[in-house]
Amino acid sequence: MAAVGAGGSTAAAGPGAVSAGALEPGTARTAHRRLKYISLAVLVVQNASLILSIRYARTLPGDRFFATTAVVMAEVLKGLTCLLLLFAEKRGNVKHLILFLHEAVLVQYVDTLKLAVPSLIYTLQNNLQYVAISNLPAATFQVTYQLKILTTALFSVLMLNRSLSRLQWASLLLLFTGVAIVQAQQAGGGGPRPLDQNPGAGLAAVVASCLSSGFAGVYFEKILKGSSGSVWLRNLQLGLFGTALGLVGLWWAEGTAVASRGFFFGYTPAVWGVVLNQAFGGLLVAVVVKYADNILKGFATSLSIVLSTVASIRLFGFHVDPLFALGAGLVIGAVYLYSLPRGAAKAIASASASASAPCVHQQPPGQPPPPQLSSHRGDLITEPFLPKLLTKVKGS
Repeated sequence: MAAVGAGGSTAAAGPGAVSAGALEPGTARTAHRRLKYISLAVLVVQNASLILSIRYARTLPGDRFFATTAVVMAEVLKGLTCLLLLFAEKRGNVKHLILFLHEAVLVQYVDTLKLAVPSLIYTLQNNLQYVAISNLPAATFQVTYQLKILTTALFSVLMLNRSLSRLQWASLLLLFTGVAIVQAQQAGGGGPRPLDQNPGAGLAAVVASCLSSGFAGVYFEKILKGSSGSVWLRNLQLGLFGTALGLVGLWWAEGTAVASRGFFFGYTPAVWGVVLNQAFGGLLVAVVVKYADNILKGFATSLSIVLSTVASIRLFGFHVDPLFALGAGLVIGAVYLYSLPRGAAKAIASASASASAPCVHQQPPGQPPPPQLSSHRGDLITEPFLPKLLTKVKGS
């Protein structure tokens, strides 16, 4: 598969390649439908498995690994993978790769430095996720973490001058209500809780993570508008900054302990699974997400919540009570409503208005119909907005 750059360009097809336009309509539709289902499966598995694997690795008995080292290792592996992919794009020519990186990273250093801010925030976000998942049940974290949709929407309004429809604002309110109900259930002591867990610290970490995720995603989109760099180049640049900043965070937070016990202290196969999931899962999502529309992304998020909840019951003895079920249901509904395209949102709003109307007056014959107010605002951009994963693959 050719790498897709920020401008949407792909590598030229070879002489024996068949373009998408040359395929028969039925074959093209079948292939596209298959890719959408594959995208859905990848998004669901990656979203749920990362959270469950972190929770599992952090709650295993025995020596606990340092979360800061796992963040650094994920950045290193991600950067090396992107470097290999760029090497493959240059057809294995080392000289061309070196010249390309020199031009893209050093000569165009202003564009490179622009990525330092989102990289810093993503590194902070990844560390906060470990804190949150270590102190909250996986299902509770999965539901609460959907606040990133709210923060991303608010930052997109403030920084990109986007406008949201009434249905989207209502869905964000519904989302906040659902999360509040889940947190109230958690504060009320829903189910047994290990002594070393602090739900307050977990909630603070997940809220900070959502704020950082929303700001970084919108900032990333803002500074890269019009950029021609490929997704692999951008992630290599993010990986370089992420590794450096992750090492600084490691030294500041756990430097003494890591120096005395070792960088890979407490690493088990489960921990390596977490690192590999973080490193390659996000890149895999970046490849398949262009085949997924907003509805599919919302559906994937909803399925991830259900899958995380079911797995938490089996793996961690998580107890689902009516309050959690209500809050999770509100969040799932809000995610679905928020991801609806504008046409479907108008249809729902029209149906709701028709259902609430007491009666419909028939226009007398021979009289012109009353003027209709247009619901379209030409000066407002009202396309549904969800976090773009094509370029933002960290902490996803």
